[in-house]
Amino acid sequence: MKIKNICCIGAGYVGGPTMAVIAQKCPEINVTVVDINEERIKAWNDEDVENIPIYEPGLSAVVKEARGRNLFFSTDVDAAIDKADMIFISVNTPTKTYGIGKGMAADLKFIELCARQIARVSKDDKIVVEKSTLPVRTAEALKNILDNTGNGVNYQILSNPEFLAEGTAVDDLMNPDRVLIGGDIDTTKGKEAVEALVDVYAHWVPRERLLTTNVWSSELSKLTANAFLAQRVSSINAMSELCEKTGADVNEVSKAVGMDSRIGSKFLKSSVGFGGSCFQKDILNLVYISKSFGLNEVADYWEQVILMNDHQKRRFAAKIVQTLFNTVSGKKIALLGWAFKKDTNDTRESAAIYVADYLLNEQAEIVIYDPKVKTEQIYADLDYLNSRSSEENRARLKVVNTPYEATNDSHAVAVLTEWDEFKELDWQKVYNEMLKPAFLFDGRRLLKRKTKEEIGFEFYAIGS
Repeated sequence: MKIKNICCIGAGYVGGPTMAVIAQKCPEINVTVVDINEERIKAWNDEDVENIPIYEPGLSAVVKEARGRNLFFSTDVDAAIDKADMIFISVNTPTKTYGIGKGMAADLKFIELCARQIARVSKDDKIVVEKSTLPVRTAEALKNILDNTGNGVNYQILSNPEFLAEGTAVDDLMNPDRVLIGGDIDTTKGKEAVEALVDVYAHWVPRERLLTTNVWSSELSKLTANAFLAQRVSSINAMSELCEKTGADVNEVSKAVGMDSRIGSKFLKSSVGFGGSCFQKDILNLVYISKSFGLNEVADYWEQVILMNDHQKRRFAAKIVQTLFNTVSGKKIALLGWAFKKDTNDTRESAAIYVADYLLNEQAEIVIYDPKVKTEQIYADLDYLNSRSSEENRARLKVVNTPYEATNDSHAVAVLTEWDEFKELDWQKVYNEMLKPAFLFDGRRLLKRKTKEEIGFEFYAIGS
């Protein structure tokens, strides 16, 4: 079974980059990315490839090479589905904000809408690939919808979870640790479908990195991977608070622990907390699944990872208030960084959102600088929390175009995203233009310790 036409429903942080790389590596396959968001598709088709809606190092070059050749972006979802041999579903699966499972379970309404649209449009057999992060057994629900609402065509459901880290997504796609493909490997048709997707990735990924499993193992593996990574972040952040009380330095502890070959050094850097679209959502999903099976101890174990992360964000914001003589009312606080990590413009669940919200509740005046996040996104993130009116958010939080504009005449500076440019700032200039005493809070342990002797800052870094 040779794939000639691929459709991807969803032009977001997963669908866009993944399909761009597939198109670049498989020039004989036509790849069409569809989305009902006209503005997003317009941005993907912008003549200036630097204006595509997602910032990832190297992505614009990949899109430039393939777009118009065998990579297309469209709002005509029905046409792309009809033409495709293989359909990737890469739509948002946010945590539910209503009903049963509110605050924990994944909201699968967009997945179901995709399934019903595929069933309505399809006239010949299709391979449907789950690319979104989904609860275990979602493939079963997909198949029930497709088999019972369609035109009598046959569908094979595959699970192909993404393991991309934003900021390195293109490199992760080009050189993956593994590509996981789950399917109905106990049937001939299922094996053929799995092999068809294996053949796509085999254009550039060595066969030994192409791991095939049953669907359920594939779905659960994605949740497990993110849970394990988030657990490491919360573990080192828990130790950072103990380090502050005992006089230990969390960087030294992290190095000592990470040199143990059984543990390794990755994801052992203390910070103001993890963010992004996946970690919290996937752990909450895992908690909900565990509770639904009556596995309350399992659920409690994983929920603690989230509780620790929330605690770290509150603790950092509270430290700012405490250090500034227990009040920040009317004081200008500069926040450097709004994206949840460097080299991306994604702000979902960014720690900066919650630190800013805490400080605004304390009547601070906030000024933000981030090199890639747009002003309207920053306000949208705060408005979503619904802590105060949109007008008040805009009155008391300003977004500026340079870091020095943010820090000028400020009482304190907090580094919340580990952008490389913050390492290169003229920190003596920053200090000179701040109100005194000048406070620097390093939420990413990005900077060398700026002691009074070196520059003059009252300096705080997590874990020391």
